[in-house]
Amino acid sequence: MTYKVLVVDDSSFFRRRVTDILNADPNLEVIDVAINGREAVEMAKILRPDVITMDIEMPILNGIEAVKQIMANSPTAILMFSSLTHKGAKATLEALEAGALDFLPKKFNEIAKTTEDAGSFLRQRVVQLANGRRSTVRKYSSTTSSAPSSRFSAKPSILKQSIAKRDNKVVPDVSKPSVIARPSTSVTAFKKIKQSSGKSYKLLAIGTSTGGPVALQKILTQFPADFPLPIIMVQHMPATFTQAFANRLNSLCKISVKEASDGDILKPGCAYLAPGGKQMVLDGTESATKIKILEDNSDRIAFKPSVDISFGSAAKIFKDNVLAIILTGMGSDGKDGSRMLKAKGSTIWAQDEESCVVYGMPQAVNNAGISVLSLPLVEVTSSVLKEINYG
Repeated sequence: MTYKVLVVDDSSFFRRRVTDILNADPNLEVIDVAINGREAVEMAKILRPDVITMDIEMPILNGIEAVKQIMANSPTAILMFSSLTHKGAKATLEALEAGALDFLPKKFNEIAKTTEDAGSFLRQRVVQLANGRRSTVRKYSSTTSSAPSSRFSAKPSILKQSIAKRDNKVVPDVSKPSVIARPSTSVTAFKKIKQSSGKSYKLLAIGTSTGGPVALQKILTQFPADFPLPIIMVQHMPATFTQAFANRLNSLCKISVKEASDGDILKPGCAYLAPGGKQMVLDGTESATKIKILEDNSDRIAFKPSVDISFGSAAKIFKDNVLAIILTGMGSDGKDGSRMLKAKGSTIWAQDEESCVVYGMPQAVNNAGISVLSLPLVEVTSSVLKEINYG
């Protein structure tokens, strides 16, 4: 199966580079390129790519506005390319809120140590987003009326023909739809929680990766100001982004949200986001728990921050008093930490496949028999409040 990709960037060098990297995978095909957001919006309608890679800073129409229009008219899985600056972090978070699913640093040396590894990482991300594309289309298509009724019902526009002429290209034949497949996994059906299980909790712990920023925002913004538990959150994210993300959440939520600092004492109604590039562990006692932020320059652990490390430290202190949730994300980080929590008697939940951007991390804990509940994203907050017997 070949997934179709549209590359959007105003830099001809970067367009060529991304195109060459993606076309090196026989499962990926760059079907066209666009040099600004306006072209991207038109091409998305016509070509119906499985994934779009999108720059943020572009002339005529920037990446954020392009994402908004694409998700309104022709929902597509979108991967943003961002600079690792404070400004770049804020813009990327806005793009994710507008509907983009994932992001990567535009400087490939910030993705991996070698060019080969960076290319492999990019291809893996694009394939993962293509696999999860159907949920993206379903999520947005129900709220839009301007999208074509058939996958390829749109006809080439004057703009598209002019783009083809500009680049001396033949307009691709998109009359034959590609088949989109997604692995099917059997998981326990979610049943609405009507009352608490009766367990006592002292901590809420959340781990996530791809798709996590939007998922966390949806969950945390619904918590009341007097939420009775402290919350620790591990989101795979660069260092520049975690500070900007925590500030954004804090401005939107009734509870307090902050990027965790070394020496922070856990307090009810406060959510602590693990800083990017480091490890967050809990220390002390259940009644007086402090956060320790550790530098991690080793290659032994792939993720910095790591859900496994934070969850594992929570198991040592809180034992059976943790409610832990694994949300959307690539890979299996969080499986071992969740296993440690379960061994102590704590409760593990996982986001269900249908509402995940990438059903990797939740699938790992489900398949290992660690989670006791698989639930849709829209039910997470209400289920947590019922489980902890709030109100």
